[in-house]
Amino acid sequence: MKTSIAQVKAIMTADQHESFVTRRIPEVTLEFGGIKGDRHFGITAKADSRQPMYEKGTEILNRRQITIVSEEQLRDIATELGVSEVLPEWLGANLLISGFKDLTTLPMGSRLLFPNGVGLICMGENKPCIHPGEMIQQHYPSEEKVATRFVKAGYKKRGIVCAVECPGHITVNEEVKILINDFSNPMQ
Repeated sequence: MKTSIAQVKAIMTADQHESFVTRRIPEVTLEFGGIKGDRHFGITAKADSRQPMYEKGTEILNRRQITIVSEEQLRDIATELGVSEVLPEWLGANLLISGFKDLTTLPMGSRLLFPNGVGLICMGENKPCIHPGEMIQQHYPSEEKVATRFVKAGYKKRGIVCAVECPGHITVNEEVKILINDFSNPMQ
């Protein structure tokens, strides 16, 4: 199994339930279910358009408790859109990391482990959609069609969704060890 090291640059929560936009906090205690008070908190969630195999509203396992993006990929998105920056808050991210450029292509089942034992399990890519693009557009009103261009610019760069596997406390500037799942010999 390959490993990598990254650093937590920001922690955020979406605790204003009328919006997916997050705000920065210096530290957080992750529970089974994610960040208490965050709009995506919960061990279970209602199926929506992302799970077409279930009837809408069916209670299923919440695979998107925590959303993680990388500084490097946000810079790439900003460059492709022709804007000065794309903030993680505009994408509804909970964690911003630095030092692992290929975050979005991290295989499902990979783990992110923090120094005090907190563990997250990667549940896959957070597919880009128009809503974060609309938020970016609000910050760059003179740029043309940012909202729709974001979907293409964010492809394989928008980050990942995770579930909390081992709860605990994390802070900004902590290192995070990334255990990259190998499907020929997968982690259980």
